[in-house]
Amino acid sequence: MTSEIIDAAKIEAEQIKSFRDFLFSYNKLSELCFVDCVWDFTSRTVRDQENNCAVNCAEKFLKANQRISQRFQEFQVISNENALAMAKKAG
Repeated sequence: MTSEIIDAAKIEAEQIKSFRDFLFSYNKLSELCFVDCVWDFTSRTVRDQENNCAVNCAEKFLKANQRISQRFQEFQVISNENALAMAKKAG
């Protein structure tokens, strides 16, 4: 029974960490694109130029983030393969 509680707590902690990571990325994206793309505070409307800039900014941020994640996963696979090879050599 306590093992199930510990497993549930680990899952919950991982979910919270994932959500925090998502919020961090979302806040970073919002901040970067707002600073880069919002120029005119004299009107309540968002100009087409600002809107296009924000869309392009978000796309670039998300593509870069995706590419970084992909490269990290590739690095992890190589690292795991190297560790397995070293363990077989030692064993």
